[in-house]
Amino acid sequence: MLLSPPRVLCLSGLDPMGGAGLQADIETLAAHRIHTLSLVTALTVQDSRNVRRVVATDPALLDEQLSVLLADAQPDAVKLGLLGSAAQLPVIAAHLARLSVPVVCDPVLRAGGGAALVADGFPDALRGQLLPLVTVLTPNAAEARRLVPDGVDLAGCGAALLADGCARVLITGGDEPGASVVNHSYGRDMTTRRWLWPRLPETFHGAGCTLASAIAARLALGDSVDDAIDAGQRWTQAALARAIAVGGGRRIPGRMPA
Repeated sequence: MLLSPPRVLCLSGLDPMGGAGLQADIETLAAHRIHTLSLVTALTVQDSRNVRRVVATDPALLDEQLSVLLADAQPDAVKLGLLGSAAQLPVIAAHLARLSVPVVCDPVLRAGGGAALVADGFPDALRGQLLPLVTVLTPNAAEARRLVPDGVDLAGCGAALLADGCARVLITGGDEPGASVVNHSYGRDMTTRRWLWPRLPETFHGAGCTLASAIAARLALGDSVDDAIDAGQRWTQAALARAIAVGGGRRIPGRMPA
């Protein structure tokens, strides 16, 4: 056992069901033998079907927590999930700018059950303040379209998000119709990669959080960006194949293999 394992800093919401958010991050990273440094960006009222309420962490408290934490422990990567308010963005951006580590951002804008989780102006603020600091952005197709409402197609959305400053955009297609799930990765060098995954019969709660955390885990372990994106998808697909039922709604990825 490593006496000083790799560390990933996660800023995510707290899901009482344990399917998404910070618990998804911790379980995914633990499965990769990585220690999680964690801050709660929002409390939520939710179940396995939908989110009913989001209460953002005060930005001043978040700033104090980050200052104290990062003075003592340096992460090898950062994973951003649900951010509670636009007021948190400048605080998070200021701290990320002082870290020279990969950043994975899962832009959680809407719950799987359909509830909006952020205010109308949040997507533009996210693009302007955080994307220049992001290594890998992992929106699903609906999130990509909301971030780039004037995008002609998903490729156009990816190009616009790259122009905002992030190094790689992985747009996932689990929320799109079709017999297969099609994911696309877009890079600054104009390269595009495409993955086809078999569509599983269930619907899932926490799949996006799991994927972003798995990619952050691989980056913290030293993988290249391309290898981390590929390995993160493979690991997540396996977790979805062993998903568990906790509540009466969507299934939770099986992140702790036997």
